[in-house]
Amino acid sequence: MNFTYRLSDIESTASQILKYVKSKNVLFSGEMGSGKTTLIKELVKQSGSKDRVSSPTYSLVNEYEGITNSVYHFDFYRIEDELEAYDMGFEEYLDSSNQVFIEWPEKIPNLWPQHYSLLEFTAEDEQTRTIVLTEF
Repeated sequence: MNFTYRLSDIESTASQILKYVKSKNVLFSGEMGSGKTTLIKELVKQSGSKDRVSSPTYSLVNEYEGITNSVYHFDFYRIEDELEAYDMGFEEYLDSSNQVFIEWPEKIPNLWPQHYSLLEFTAEDEQTRTIVLTEF
């Protein structure tokens, strides 16, 4: 499924994506600046969280409290080796009942969950993004 949207339409786009995503594990793939974190901020907000959402580039994971469950937001941009994710207990987060958002999943190809939703981002121009959603 494809979504093309303007950044000014991020709220309705996030709402649509939440309707179609089938997995609690969502992988966000795309170049730097393609809109991954921006969409995650809105998805977390729509989960009912009042938390301030920021990219966990240095901490690797942020936890946000939603209305019914937590959201774990991973950013693996800066890791050098999959062992870093393994050593921090990444698999335990996947085993939880909580929503898991993973930016830069390309850095941990051997740790992807068995079932996941993949969102692949492309920046068409400064204000327009395309997302391809695939379920695995």
